[in-house]
Amino acid sequence: MGLKPKHQRLVLLAIALVVLIGAALLAIWALRNQASYFYVPSEIVAERPAPDRAVRLGGMVEKGSLRTEADGVTIAFVVGDGKARVPVRFSGIVPSLFVEGSGVVAEGKLGADGTFLADNLLAKHDEKYVPREMQNMTDEQARQVVAQTR
Repeated sequence: MGLKPKHQRLVLLAIALVVLIGAALLAIWALRNQASYFYVPSEIVAERPAPDRAVRLGGMVEKGSLRTEADGVTIAFVVGDGKARVPVRFSGIVPSLFVEGSGVVAEGKLGADGTFLADNLLAKHDEKYVPREMQNMTDEQARQVVAQTR
């Protein structure tokens, strides 16, 4: 004795639903360690993330804090948000926009000593970016150049 077509569809729908939920749970479980939480210095000082958790630290590179270490590849600097400061160490190629006083997002982990150990740096420029060719132009000259290129 076989199932009626209506019941067959319900069984197939239930199986598909179970498979879909299983795939979603498997994806969530696989990506659980890939999530990267974003902190500003005052948050990371107030609530330290677990040492093995990958996080992002965003803030301003404090002026006078940037130094290159003896190996020539590692840099150390301080990221601040006006309320707290976090020392950061990074080994690797520094983005060309990375300078003191600019915004930065560092990806990595917080060390046991409170130093943020960055694996990657993302430098941010301010919204007042001007191409090198237009830096010495007045606003009117810049408008004329833009109008000519359209």
